[in-house]
Amino acid sequence: MFADPTGGRFPGRSQVGQPDADGAIRLTDSDAALARYSAVQKHYFNDPFIRPLLSRGAQYQPPRPPLINVGTYVRSEAIDSLVNEWLSLSQAEGKKCQIVSLGAGSDTRFWRIATGPQKDVLASYIELDFAENTTKKAMAIRKSRELSIPLGKPEDIKITHCGSALNSSVYHLVPADMRLPPADTLPPLLCPKGQPGILSPDLPTLLLFECVLSKSSTILGGVVYEMFGLNDSFGRVMLNNLKARNVDLPGVEPYPSFQSLPSRFLNRGFDASVALTLKQIRTTCISSEELQRISHLELLDELEELELVLQHYAITWGLKLYNRERGLNAAWNTWGLKPYHETREDEY
Repeated sequence: MFADPTGGRFPGRSQVGQPDADGAIRLTDSDAALARYSAVQKHYFNDPFIRPLLSRGAQYQPPRPPLINVGTYVRSEAIDSLVNEWLSLSQAEGKKCQIVSLGAGSDTRFWRIATGPQKDVLASYIELDFAENTTKKAMAIRKSRELSIPLGKPEDIKITHCGSALNSSVYHLVPADMRLPPADTLPPLLCPKGQPGILSPDLPTLLLFECVLSKSSTILGGVVYEMFGLNDSFGRVMLNNLKARNVDLPGVEPYPSFQSLPSRFLNRGFDASVALTLKQIRTTCISSEELQRISHLELLDELEELELVLQHYAITWGLKLYNRERGLNAAWNTWGLKPYHETREDEY
């Protein structure tokens, strides 16, 4: 069966009428965690925080094939670049920012930021996912020193909602079903009665994967990692294999082509949006030295299949600027993945 080669998640997607359809969705998080751990084992990148989030015995599974490791690497490098630049722009402006990750699952990005040079730029980092996933993650955080220490003092870490929610000074883990209207489900979680809200309308805010915040008074960005082009022969194979796992993809239906991807943001009032396939990112946004390094990590003989896979995934980012009179446009308009200014042949 064709597995998601880049370890992707499909939050809030299921087939109606399937027994425990959400179980199939939650399983994609295990796939994503194992794919990331596999890439770490093969030295594509370093992530000391993924192992504590793995299920028991998962670290003893064999590494994923090179095709999956390369896809995981390209996706991670691209999103990391967008997030790091967002933090840098906020820092240059002299203010903190907030990040909301929807369908976060076993993602480790908060810990990588919280132990890095830009940790003080974060005002809030919020992760939302199914209650089953957030309960599992909250438990892993409590058991792991690597995960709990970056959250702050033990007395400042609160477990609520029967163990499915966790709140600290900066990091917040929130259970939510994103198929339900955000206005009905999120306010009690993000703005508890009698307490200050977790999110501020005055700080630059970056949304990862899905766009659910509709009102802000500052700068709003969104990053979506998604499949597309599932109408060709290769795309239909990918789609059918996912359906065999009881995972449906209604989110890709309104955006079937590469050209349609920016409209996800532009049709909702964002000022700018750009999409790049993982194939484009790999060949234009990663340096020759880095491509040369990963080319020596594993023998990859499925080059044609790698190309087909990478051109069916894309990262799309959108930017919404408020308070234009403040003169922020020039700096924030530069946010996005940057091509390396060099001409090269495909090196892997």
